[in-house]
Amino acid sequence: MKNKLEELRKSRKITQEELAVALEVSRQTVGSLESGRYNPSIVLAFKIAKFFDLKIEDIFIYE
Repeated sequence: MKNKLEELRKSRKITQEELAVALEVSRQTVGSLESGRYNPSIVLAFKIAKFFDLKIEDIFIYE
């Protein structure tokens, strides 16, 4: 699954570490999400969407 997480994070000038703290995950998890190596749980997807004030489908692209 592709996503716009890195693009959103960088547009808000947030580091991976800062996003990880806000989402209560490790920085490595954020890196893995951004690179597409890891798909989030539904709970984490909702946390990410809430953090960026977007819908899940605005961030994650199911192919």
